[in-house]
Amino acid sequence: MAQFMISVFHQPDAQSSGTVYATQEEMNEAVAAVTRFNEDLQAAGQLLFAGSLTPPDLAHTVDAVGAAASTPRVSPGPFSVSAAALGGFWIIEAPNDAAALDRAAQASAACGQRVELRALEG
Repeated sequence: MAQFMISVFHQPDAQSSGTVYATQEEMNEAVAAVTRFNEDLQAAGQLLFAGSLTPPDLAHTVDAVGAAASTPRVSPGPFSVSAAALGGFWIIEAPNDAAALDRAAQASAACGQRVELRALEG
């Protein structure tokens, strides 16, 4: 089976401000739906790993390339500022692209967010 990453992105500052979902009830529904989705993946033997990330403003950028390798430079904040930030992900196994796309559609419906599906190389 091939491995895929399903990524969930949020608008800038959505995680920090708590505005990923419009209401607490909407968030509770999404949490319950994602829990059911995770349980379904687990039961099917397709879930390799899943996780949510802290907000980008809590990230650190580490540069240990070239001259910086002897003394890595650590900067508070995300590597880049963009229109959306990675908020969570699943690493799954699926027999083919169609099955992975089906799982991505289920993930999007569960979390109430658009998701990105990418195959892992290797």
